[in-house]
Formats: sequence, C-alpha cells, structure tokens
Amino acid sequence: MKRRILLVDDELSILLTLKAVLEINGFDVETATSAREAKMKIRAHEYHMIITDMRMESDLAGMEVVAAAKKSAYRPAIAMLTAYPTPDSEGEEGADKLLVKPMNTSDLLRQLEALLVTHEDSKRKSGAPITATGNSSPARNNPDKERQKVSGKSASRKAARPIPPAKEDGRTPAAKLAQAR
Repeated sequence: MKRRILLVDDELSILLTLKAVLEINGFDVETATSAREAKMKIRAHEYHMIITDMRMESDLAGMEVVAAAKKSAYRPAIAMLTAYPTPDSEGEEGADKLLVKPMNTSDLLRQLEALLVTHEDSKRKSGAPITATGNSSPARNNPDKERQKVSGKSASRKAARPIPPAKEDGRTPAAKLAQAR
C-alpha cells in the first residue's frame, strides 16, 4: 500500500518537483498551495505525513497547517520545509522534522522514510490506532465510505482501478517529468 502524503507549498515549481520525486519513489501525493486549502484537505482525508512550507501566504501559514494536522484524529507525521532556518527553529514549530530547502533528493527521501518509521513506531507504542492505513478510520475522514453510505454502492471498486499510463510511450507523467530533468 502506498503511503499518502499531503504536500503544501505556495511555490508551484517546488510543489510539482517534490510531488514528482515522491511519486516516483512510491508515495501517493496530494498537494495544496495554501494553508487554507491544506486545512480543508486535512479535515476531509487521511495522510501518513504532512509536509508543509513554513512561509506561504503569511509568515504563520505553515504553523496553521501544523496545528490542523496535530488536531486530526489520525495523527500524521509532520515535516516543515523552510528556506529560512533560524538557530532556534528546530522543533519549535511543532513539526516532527524541519527540512531545509534546497535539499539533495536522496537526503530528503532518507529523512522522510526515517520520520515515517519512527512516527508509526511511536503511534504503535502509545496504542493509538493507525488510521491513515484505513484501520479504525473515522467515516468523516473517508469520503469514499461516505459516498458508499449515500449511494449504497461499494466504494472499493473505484479505488481498485489502476491509473493507466500515457498512451504514446507507456510512461506516467511523473516518469516523463523525472526523465526530462
């Protein structure tokens, strides 16, 4: 099962590049370009990890995203991205990890994997349900289950369909983007 990540950044070039890198490496990535959009997605869906820029539409926008993620019932891992680290910024934002951009891709992936592992381990040790995987998932955080209740049809049929590759050469858009770089 792919791990779901919500990636939040107001710089479109960074957002699309990180999304492509994460998707190529097996993550299911959704994006948001503002704190407001991210907070709506956090309430509507479940994610294993939230990665947010620190400064977006305001200097505190990243903190708003972190606060919303911490309030969610499914308790995702939280990483804060910034190009402007300060000596006292490590850990003070409430995020589990502070990532400084720009960053080497392999370093980023290694840090995200380590964060996911340690975060899931701490959730298991505390006895908290790991709901981003679908276990003990509140219905309000699963729109497919809500649709299933309303329509009476199975929501799993939609999720089981694979995403077809691009027709001309069989590569996905993310693979084409990665090769173009």
